[in-house]
Amino acid sequence: MTDINWLEFKEYKKHSVKDDNFEVLLDFLKSYYNMLNPRDVYEMLKDDETGILMLKKRDISDVEGLESYLFDIVNG
Repeated sequence: MTDINWLEFKEYKKHSVKDDNFEVLLDFLKSYYNMLNPRDVYEMLKDDETGILMLKKRDISDVEGLESYLFDIVNG
């Protein structure tokens, strides 16, 4: 699995209108890595130290939890 390029993320974040870093990160992963599959996104996050902290902060412990989080974002 590829590592998250945090330098590119910081650049990407400068142009985002979202306040939540996790939502910006999810958008970044979709855009920069062309990741649309929640399983791939979860795997990348759980293999990254900062990604793990972001998942824990939102009580996301598996792919289903991430899918639920994404569903809530879309359906507000």
